[in-house]
Amino acid sequence: MRTMLALLLALAAALPAAAEEAPKADVHVTGTVTGEDAQHYKEVPFDVPAGVERITVALAYDRSNKTVIDLGVLGPDGFRGWSGGRRDRFTISASDATPGYLPGPVTPGRWRVLMGVPNARQGSSSAYTVDIFFNRKGAANATAAIADPPIRAGEGWYRGDLHMHDANSDGSCTSQTGKRVPCPLYRTVEAAAAAGLDFIAVTDHNTVSHFDGLRELQPWFDKLLLIPGVEITTFRGHANIFGPSRFVDFRVGTPAVPDARALERSVAAAGAIISVNHPALPTGEACMGCGWTWDTDWSGITAIEAINADTATGPLAGTGFWYARLNEGHRLTGIGGSDNHDADAPPERTRIGRPTTVVHARELSLRGIQDGIRAGNVFIDVEGTRDRLLEVEASTGSQRAVMGGELKPTGTVTLAVHVVGTQGGAIELITNGTPVQSARTPVTSADQHTTLMLGPAQPCGWVSVNVVLSSGKPALIGNPIYLRCPA
Repeated sequence: MRTMLALLLALAAALPAAAEEAPKADVHVTGTVTGEDAQHYKEVPFDVPAGVERITVALAYDRSNKTVIDLGVLGPDGFRGWSGGRRDRFTISASDATPGYLPGPVTPGRWRVLMGVPNARQGSSSAYTVDIFFNRKGAANATAAIADPPIRAGEGWYRGDLHMHDANSDGSCTSQTGKRVPCPLYRTVEAAAAAGLDFIAVTDHNTVSHFDGLRELQPWFDKLLLIPGVEITTFRGHANIFGPSRFVDFRVGTPAVPDARALERSVAAAGAIISVNHPALPTGEACMGCGWTWDTDWSGITAIEAINADTATGPLAGTGFWYARLNEGHRLTGIGGSDNHDADAPPERTRIGRPTTVVHARELSLRGIQDGIRAGNVFIDVEGTRDRLLEVEASTGSQRAVMGGELKPTGTVTLAVHVVGTQGGAIELITNGTPVQSARTPVTSADQHTTLMLGPAQPCGWVSVNVVLSSGKPALIGNPIYLRCPA
């Protein structure tokens, strides 16, 4: 029995992450359930110190003799959840909780894991362990302990939409009787799944109330990664944050959040990344704060929303703002988002998945997509197709770099470009924001490989590749490869 228990505990410890990444429990309790405990409740008390933002509890026990343990928890103020024998772990925070548990502040004080024992055979003895993990400043053990495995393992291109809203902020759709109503979160997720996306970020304004719903929906939508996000909506700009583990105060310009730099620090502490939204839009009574005007430390920003909804060209598109920041020397990934507010929007209106942000990631998981956006091997499929592709690799001498990477030119720079699904359009080479007309190349096949050249006198800074359609409208927007010339 001891050997089997050891194996069970080892397997339980390995569930949240790889062995080398498994967090160490902040509280570790062992005990035994015997036949005398059958149809009784046992409590495992533990103390939560001040400053804890999330707790995760994991139970492992010897089931070999048909012992069954149901699981729940009591907080200092009373009942906080029950999942019976279905789950062996749960998480609770102010923003979200495992289904069956109540989100809310993690109150310091005495908590009690509640174990019901519906069955324990007479004369039996079953060992158990309870591991408890805390999120607090400098440690996210509770988040790591409940981390879901990848939706899909393996490196590749993953297609997603990084900007949308539902009933938790200002999303609306048509009810069963034809009324305009706040649109339930599940309708947004269903629309994204129907669009064939691999991931979405739901980014309701200044709230985390949808996080709980995403946690409930994720197990059923097991082909679609649901990323918790927030559109931080301020008086001088909007920004999406992707993957925060907690609420991030949006009140920039107040003592709580004095400036944009303080916001950036708070976002990083919550484990998220920032993208500045629709930065070139005007701000005023029609849309207060839509344009970005904060004094910004761009080293704390990961991305710029270069394409918002159908605004892909002209002075209101984000590409010009993004290119200007690149020319200032900042390394920022260009992404797109539909900014959808109606899950049932017809094709002629802004719909989920148009545009699509296509990210090269090591796996389809929250951390995989976050890291993929950081790395910058990303392109925007402006029309949100399911199959268009843009791959770019630059080389000079023995050096190689894909989008988001860096080269130190030693002579001619060669760009190997692979495009799919844009026959009849043209490939554009962009250097420091300006198209190189002499390098414009027709796309004559559905799957085309093209080589472009930058001579020894190429400018330093950055280079990228876009694809335009025969109508002149952009189809694919590539991210930069940085050219760092000797000082």
